Amino acid sequence: MARPHSSRSDFNYPPRYYPDNSTSLFDDLRALLAQAIRALVRFWRDRGRRMALAAMLSLAHRLRQNLTYNRLLSFPHLLVAAWVVVLLWGERWTFHSKVESCHWSNWEKWRAGAEPHRVALVADPQLIDPHSYPGRPWPLSSLTMLVTDNYLRRSYNQLQWQLDPDSIFFLGDLFDGGREWKTAHGKFEDPEWGPHPKHEQKYLKKWHKTYGEFYWLQEYARFGNIFLNPWVRAGAGRDVERNRRKLVASLPGNHDLGFGDQIKVSVRDRFETYFGEGNRVDVVGNHTFVSVDTVSMSAASSAQAGRHDLRPIYEPVHRFLNGLNGTKQKAIDRELRYLRGETQEGQLVHKIQDAEMAKSEDKPHGGSNAPELPTILLTHVPLYRPPGTPCGPLRERWPPTKPPKGRTEPVFPDDRNAISVSRGYQYQNVLSEKDSEELIKKVGNVVHAFSGDDHDYCAVVHSPAQGNVPEITVKSISMAMGVSKPGFLLVSLYNPIDPATGQPLSPGQPTLQTHLCLLPNQLSTYLHYVSFALLSIVLLTIRALLVPFLGLTPFALDPLDTPPRPPSSSSGHGRRSILPVFKAKAEDYDEHALPRGFSASHFLNGPGGSATRDRSGSLGKSSPNGQAGPRGAGNSGAHRSGHGRRKSYGKGSGGKWGWAGAGRPRAAPRIEIPSEGEEEDYGGYGNKAGKWKARARGAGGRPVSAFGVVITELWTSVWRVAWMVVGFFGWLAWKG
Repeated sequence: MARPHSSRSDFNYPPRYYPDNSTSLFDDLRALLAQAIRALVRFWRDRGRRMALAAMLSLAHRLRQNLTYNRLLSFPHLLVAAWVVVLLWGERWTFHSKVESCHWSNWEKWRAGAEPHRVALVADPQLIDPHSYPGRPWPLSSLTMLVTDNYLRRSYNQLQWQLDPDSIFFLGDLFDGGREWKTAHGKFEDPEWGPHPKHEQKYLKKWHKTYGEFYWLQEYARFGNIFLNPWVRAGAGRDVERNRRKLVASLPGNHDLGFGDQIKVSVRDRFETYFGEGNRVDVVGNHTFVSVDTVSMSAASSAQAGRHDLRPIYEPVHRFLNGLNGTKQKAIDRELRYLRGETQEGQLVHKIQDAEMAKSEDKPHGGSNAPELPTILLTHVPLYRPPGTPCGPLRERWPPTKPPKGRTEPVFPDDRNAISVSRGYQYQNVLSEKDSEELIKKVGNVVHAFSGDDHDYCAVVHSPAQGNVPEITVKSISMAMGVSKPGFLLVSLYNPIDPATGQPLSPGQPTLQTHLCLLPNQLSTYLHYVSFALLSIVLLTIRALLVPFLGLTPFALDPLDTPPRPPSSSSGHGRRSILPVFKAKAEDYDEHALPRGFSASHFLNGPGGSATRDRSGSLGKSSPNGQAGPRGAGNSGAHRSGHGRRKSYGKGSGGKWGWAGAGRPRAAPRIEIPSEGEEEDYGGYGNKAGKWKARARGAGGRPVSAFGVVITELWTSVWRVAWMVVGFFGWLAWKG
């Protein structure tokens, strides 16, 4: 509609004169999606169906070629079978055999008929996380986590299913960077006296932004998947007595909370919320296990204790130790009640009375007269020992120094075989001497102590000031903690008591035995893989070299052996070519050439004749007057002489076949269609019925040399073995 004339420049037309053609974003996306669907439908109708059919035919063709009996039992596939055995050994069987050698019956020395309580102590799993290797890029960081988790999972599963311990205690450092992940509640700033080291400060901003409370919960679920779930599955279907199995993972380490005056209370609160109190008492196997949060306890003896108020850090530990005797008595009394079949807890009198008349002495008092059971101390940080105190022959890093001739006692000091008495940012290798002595005194009746933190085994007997307590520092169970052979400690407890009195039935007899169980050396396993990989390449190279020279059946498939093509959609029906597409070539040993100018048509038709091709594509002979003669007439004699005895022709003769080339040393190769049942040798080399065959040619028309055959065979066989082996290894890693 034409715009009406108006002298006013600000004239506004009604909206109906300007229709709104704009569309919403949703309409545009819908139109784009519809257009894409139409394009896909057109592609499917034009080419997609044929491409899909061709791919299916090619896949079926290759599958049929690879599933033949001879190919399935070929050397590369036999090598893959050998790799399957090697990988099963390295990823499964070696864990089974190592843990099986630690079976209780192989080292327990109790009297016949004894039924000990069996305990496994697991130290420093330290799940690998972004704090472990902050500069390691993806995917190497993710691969490290996968490999170390699988090592922990396989070791722990074998511990559960083969050794089937009654109780398991973790000795701290469950995570590697647990103290670094920001909490959802509470203060999380570093104390002014304990900043991060320089090499970590550049990562703090990323850690605080990316790894917070939610990430810590993911790590908690990861720990549960590796350690807690197998424990639950192993205990399913047990009888009532075995249902008293116990798993305690509440003892914190310095990687879980920090150490001493650098601990953040909010981090400890989060840890104890999910794992339980770090300070606790458990009666197990007629022994009293006392777990003490020594990383928090060390804050009281730190240099900052006199300058800052650190009571929120160490006060819960002091409160626990000061009331430990009563806690132990209650725990022992509760255990004796269970053994006697009595009610677990003391019962209040069920009556209603006024609050003013209620007496405090009416509440039950349990445990005041309970006897003392042997006490076992669990601490993450080892107790103090003088510098250079040797750890014994089971320490992996350095064996004990050999004593001088004529001496039998261990060398002291032996710094290489000892735990270093030192400290640094968020760690201290041993407790202070004062803290160790006070701890032993307050716990009381300690017959043995177990600790972690050092990652390697160490067995010492402490000084009289520390009660001559023997202590074992347990090896880390992780392969990433600097020890080539990780492990865990097995403890067998046998202390029969009278349930009525709690007194031991065999006083003065040892009640505890230990055994170090070593796990596979993962680095050695990987070196075995590398060695076998090099051996595999050497064997495949030798076989590839022998294929062209000894006539071995090649593993590489013929590239000219193409799958059947789907019918063309351009014609109404699938029409195939009448003549063969590929023909082998042969060259005769005829030293006589033909005169120049002679043609094949002259030979086929004879003198004065010409060849014609009918509409079917066949050849016929034309008579001199242009009429076509019968098919094949007039040349039968020439064909008969083609494979017979060679005849001598005079100079200038047209030769046996009548092909041009007089004066040339040899004639060009001729096309030969092999007879039925005739087979070609690999590579085109062979001599059948005294006839030399032309060299085979590759897909590009180039001759296939022996070197090319070797390279093709080597690449094909190595690639086949590589992807199958890597695929199987990936499947094992995915299954855990």
